[in-house]
Amino acid sequence: MSNAVIIKEAVKKYGDFVALKGVSLDIKEGEFFTLLGPSGCGKTTLLRMIAGFNSIEGGEFYFGDKLINAVPAHKRDIGMVFQNYAIFPHLTVEENVAYGLKARKVPSAEIAPRVKEALELVQIAHLAKRKPSELSGGQQQRVALARAFVIEPSVLLMDEPLSNLDAKLRVQMRTVIKKLQRKLGITTIYVTHDQEEALAISDRIAVMKDGVIMQCGTPQDIYAKPQNPFVAGFIGTSNFLDCTVSAGGEVTVEGLQIKVPVQKDYTGAAKLSARPEQLFFADSGLPGEVLFSTFLGDFVEYEVRLADGQDLIVNEYTKDTNAVHEAGEKVFLNFDPTRISVYEAETEEVITC
Repeated sequence: MSNAVIIKEAVKKYGDFVALKGVSLDIKEGEFFTLLGPSGCGKTTLLRMIAGFNSIEGGEFYFGDKLINAVPAHKRDIGMVFQNYAIFPHLTVEENVAYGLKARKVPSAEIAPRVKEALELVQIAHLAKRKPSELSGGQQQRVALARAFVIEPSVLLMDEPLSNLDAKLRVQMRTVIKKLQRKLGITTIYVTHDQEEALAISDRIAVMKDGVIMQCGTPQDIYAKPQNPFVAGFIGTSNFLDCTVSAGGEVTVEGLQIKVPVQKDYTGAAKLSARPEQLFFADSGLPGEVLFSTFLGDFVEYEVRLADGQDLIVNEYTKDTNAVHEAGEKVFLNFDPTRISVYEAETEEVITC
């Protein structure tokens, strides 16, 4: 049976360095939850604390309603999938998958059918008798997955499990992982630095920076409504422009005035964030010049230089136009005011709805 994972004010220190600064999360039972952020942000540190591999300097960790701070790793009822697979080279595929069941002293009569079922789920039953050295990277990762969930853990932890695979195989394997997780319903906590992977696979995402949660939400929320410039810049591509805000959400950017929906009263210097698809070519707006275009099938990506020398990325979908803007062409850019984000210049707090 899966467990919810509740973390209250988690603190981790290495000497004088504070790696986690009071992190709190409420991960739902059966949820696919991703810790996302750049190297050194604390995501793997947090995962290892959940697993019981790292000490806890502060805070409380619960599986369901059970406090697990003092519970050793081997008694936490977790499955773990590592970046380097960590499968035993001297054992066959089926022996690797059976290892955790034997360690838990599952009756011998139950082991073979459970191993067979696990291998069928990850579609490598035909490789049961092979050694890891005879497998591709993707096949080895499937062995690691089968070994992790065959023990039917209450929580499944994954630390950058796809980072050693090539790009095409990563896309295939993330689909396999998501389908398996949905089928089995195991609470899963997944660590990655790959934003596209996180968006594709997660029910919810916690974006981390310097040991702090910058934003937690669904992939749609994180992408469409980033709560600060860090999230806007880290998830996907964003264009940033200095602007000023006056009463009622009137925004002035490079002489262009637009009205945005606001959730708080603010006047003064600000920063506007617009994703490439939130900008569009118009009859009036910010004047610029097309530097070059890249045809990418369903859309054309443009780099446009504004009069002040700043370059913006603009995506125009081919279904919406019959023409491609050529390099050197003079254009005007405008915004969809309901979709852009605006942040206070000093605090970087979001003011738009």
